[in-house]
Amino acid sequence: QVQLVESGGGLVQAGESLRLSCAASGSTFSFSVLGWYRQAPGKQRELVALNTSGGSTTYADSVKGRFTISRDNAKNTVYLQMNSLKPEDTAVYYCYGRALTNYWGQGTQVTVSS
Repeated sequence: QVQLVESGGGLVQAGESLRLSCAASGSTFSFSVLGWYRQAPGKQRELVALNTSGGSTTYADSVKGRFTISRDNAKNTVYLQMNSLKPEDTAVYYCYGRALTNYWGQGTQVTVSS
């Protein structure tokens, strides 16, 4: 059973930083895509950032210039460095991975106070 295990969420003030980590446990294969989605209360889940095994990245317009996604292919691990956090970044952040099928983490809460 493959699981994506997230860590790094928490409570911060506006302007501060957090780094989220997501590691695949129980897997012996590589993910072609690793990334992050988020869901705020009353809103649908939205794409935050994606990183492919080839090194290309995709960011939501709302986080460009503030968030950086990176991955360690050997560890099947993806990171999201979040700088200059804003209250509107408050959401549950979900790790996403694509191999032969899609995988989702359980989510980690990020709360940014004003």
